[in-house]
Amino acid sequence: MADKELEVRDELAESLNDLFSSLSTMVKSELQGTNNILELLEKMNLKVAEEYKGFGDVASGLRVFVEQLKNKSGNFDEYVQQIDTIEQQVTEFEAVISVLDRYVSLLECKVQSVYQHPPP
Repeated sequence: MADKELEVRDELAESLNDLFSSLSTMVKSELQGTNNILELLEKMNLKVAEEYKGFGDVASGLRVFVEQLKNKSGNFDEYVQQIDTIEQQVTEFEAVISVLDRYVSLLECKVQSVYQHPPP
């Protein structure tokens, strides 16, 4: 009976050993799967970080471009002011020329009237 009990204990020990080995293999597999997922996630994060870095470079380039355009348009403000001043002066000259044109027309009329009707 002692041999039978020993045999049952050996079978039980062997079964428990198999159970723990299988459980250990299962846990290792789960951990390896989790590790693989984490490695994939890390690679994806690195790839996304690269892409966003590229976007940052583009945004930085656009910011520099906008600043350059602002500087150029600021330089044009001076020329726009000069053009406005010239336009105002031209308008004033046109008014003066119009007055002079009317004056010359009146003089022409007087001169023609003198030649057409000489004084007695």
